[in-house]
Amino acid sequence: MYQLVLLVHILIAVCLIALVIVQQGKGATMGASFGSSASQTVFGSRGSGSFLLKLTIGFVFIFFTTSIALNYISTQEYKQAKLTPAKDLSLPGVPASGVPTSVPPEVPNIPSIPNS
Repeated sequence: MYQLVLLVHILIAVCLIALVIVQQGKGATMGASFGSSASQTVFGSRGSGSFLLKLTIGFVFIFFTTSIALNYISTQEYKQAKLTPAKDLSLPGVPASGVPTSVPPEVPNIPSIPNS
């Protein structure tokens, strides 16, 4: 679930960046006074401003929603991991401390040389 929401979040972020780059700034209408007003006829006579603005608002809403969803999902997973006890991953014959429980073999007694 987390990966799906994260994928949607990244795709929406890329779309938002593209939409902001495509939109015209406030000074872009200066070119209309010099005869370049025909460039806005693709989206109608009013231009692309209202369409791109509505699209941007929709993507922003989805972006914030996925941000909140990612935060909620990660918080729930953290709480779940904190409440469940750790699994016993120890090997058989080795306690949790990591020191083997078997006793090493004893060293045979070496005869000592008597002092003369």
